[in-house]
Amino acid sequence: ALFVVIDPIGTIPLFITITHNKTKKERNEISKTAVLTAGALLMIFAIAGTQILSIFGITIASFMIAGGILLFIISVELLTHGSWRFGGDISDDSGLVPLAFPLLAGPGAIAAVILSFQTSGLITTLISIVIVIGITYVIYYLTDPIYKILGRRGSLIITRVFAILVAAIAVQYIVNGLESFLNN
Repeated sequence: ALFVVIDPIGTIPLFITITHNKTKKERNEISKTAVLTAGALLMIFAIAGTQILSIFGITIASFMIAGGILLFIISVELLTHGSWRFGGDISDDSGLVPLAFPLLAGPGAIAAVILSFQTSGLITTLISIVIVIGITYVIYYLTDPIYKILGRRGSLIITRVFAILVAAIAVQYIVNGLESFLNN
């Protein structure tokens, strides 16, 4: 679930858009910043996510519903436009925003790691984060050859297929959140 929510292959078009006028070295720095930041955020939420939410008086069910709604909006954006649309210029912090957050470590991924911690334990959750973030880094590092193989159309098709999977995950988050509300 974490791999599908993070969707490193589906974010290739956005990564290319953000880094199209950057050198290979600058692209590597942006990808490294994005994956390390996303990994750190996910690990923090895996370890202390429940406590962070409780400080703000937010239940997991509420976070799941909110994350589901946001993920659904993201999936609709990806389905209808094939990419993210941003207002204004993208700064040099593009490795942080929008790549690390909200793309890689967005509400869906945060909810997924919190739930994984509760159901599978800390070690399993941390290992899954490391694996998915590692795969994401490799995919970003190999963006040029992957994009050449997929092409623009292939990349857009994959983005839309992943968008449908993200929409289904979003609906499931909402359903699970509502079930939690109803059962309490």
